[in-house]
Amino acid sequence: MSAEPEAADTSHRHQVVVIGSGFGGLRATKALKRADVDVTMIARTTHHLFQPLLYQVATGIISSGEIAPATRVILRKQRNAKVLLGDVTAIDLANKTVTSQLLGHSYSTPYDSLIVAAGAGQSYFGNDHFAEFAPGMKTVDDALELRGRILGAFEQAERSKDPVRREKLLTFTVVGAGPTGVEMAGQIAELADHTLKGTFRNIDSTKARVILLDAAPAVLPPMGEKLGRKAAAQLEKMGVEIHLNAMVTDVDRNGLTVKADDEMWRIESACKVWSAGVSASPLGKQLAEQSPVELDRAGRVKVLPDLSIPDHPNVFVVGDMASVEGVPGQAQGAIQGAQYVATAIKSELKGADPTAREPFQYFDKGSMATVSRFSAVTKIGPLEFAGFLAWLAWLLLHLVYLVGFKTKVATLLSWTVTFLSNARSHLTITEQQAYARTRIDELEELAEAASAEANEAAQQAAGLRRLPVSGITADHSSRSLVSRLFHASGE
Repeated sequence: MSAEPEAADTSHRHQVVVIGSGFGGLRATKALKRADVDVTMIARTTHHLFQPLLYQVATGIISSGEIAPATRVILRKQRNAKVLLGDVTAIDLANKTVTSQLLGHSYSTPYDSLIVAAGAGQSYFGNDHFAEFAPGMKTVDDALELRGRILGAFEQAERSKDPVRREKLLTFTVVGAGPTGVEMAGQIAELADHTLKGTFRNIDSTKARVILLDAAPAVLPPMGEKLGRKAAAQLEKMGVEIHLNAMVTDVDRNGLTVKADDEMWRIESACKVWSAGVSASPLGKQLAEQSPVELDRAGRVKVLPDLSIPDHPNVFVVGDMASVEGVPGQAQGAIQGAQYVATAIKSELKGADPTAREPFQYFDKGSMATVSRFSAVTKIGPLEFAGFLAWLAWLLLHLVYLVGFKTKVATLLSWTVTFLSNARSHLTITEQQAYARTRIDELEELAEAASAEANEAAQQAAGLRRLPVSGITADHSSRSLVSRLFHASGE
């Protein structure tokens, strides 16, 4: 299918295309507000996601709308910015175009400068089939699915009379002891011990097991041994079971297989959360195929000191997609990188020489992770502290970086209700949230089988031998069916 060109630009102004609406993409777009450019943001979602708070959506503290405001609304008053919904599928460095798709339609967008801030997804280290049974924590869909699975496990346990099945349903396993894993394990424990306490008649929610696994030898490795020990001690005080040097080798519907100390053991657990590892956007591979730039093991682009790629000084990569020594894969890295790139573009519009750019300098503002209500760990340069003050600092920092006054107020109210009373206002779940991933997979399998049968019948009618099922492409079979069922567009 040929790409449909975007409406022709008649202003002859410098065209900047930004891929992604995360921290990097949004900051780059806003930083170009007063520049003599036209900015086109292309993103696969209609919202700007404040990803560090996804775990609070998954555990019912805040709503998804509080951390995912509509990007179009955020940029409404920026007259030189345009927001387009679409999944970027191709970057053509030679012709300076970006191809994106939306519901089967393909569009081509030209650029003079390109900022690639497409972020990263969850990595299952080559075991992508784990995702069906252990969702990650990268999107709003992931968080809502996990909320459905967590609360759904309690509901199923309430109805079960089988003690073995009930124990499996009340065992929650989090894979990955980084910030997301620690925060998720802590909040599941608090949900079970406080919010849901006394709400069931056949089970005691406080008897739920929360298990935290990691192949590394420490909790929160990037934050140092001291803070890692404090976080682990607080989690264990809450009843969380921590197993380090434990590698997950298999995940299925009923649990996980773990290897530790050369021994294999099994955890029966109905609800699993995966927060171990990230994998950069596949767009990085496209850049590497068309330029001398290299990728690291996670697929991140090894950019030049000015965040551009070799032979293409007008193409920049920022955020989780960029591999920059000393810059962690956190919001601040994306925000500062995007600001730097926007400044470089504005300077060159005024005649600055691209070859004379000063290298990007990252300012480390520290890192934080909450462990439980009133407890967090914070590292700012050489300063390390934990407990209540660290928790207050965490709240303040995240409140500052939320986008929009209404969002800040709504989040602050949700926090006040949850942290002062143990109540959580967002515990609504639906079957579609919890099992949409499985249902879509089933529909794709049914569609492929139906297409195979139709193909066989047609060949038999024509007197031809049967063609292999592998000759059927997803775009013309299963995906088209799923699109009709879930994305009806009226066309």
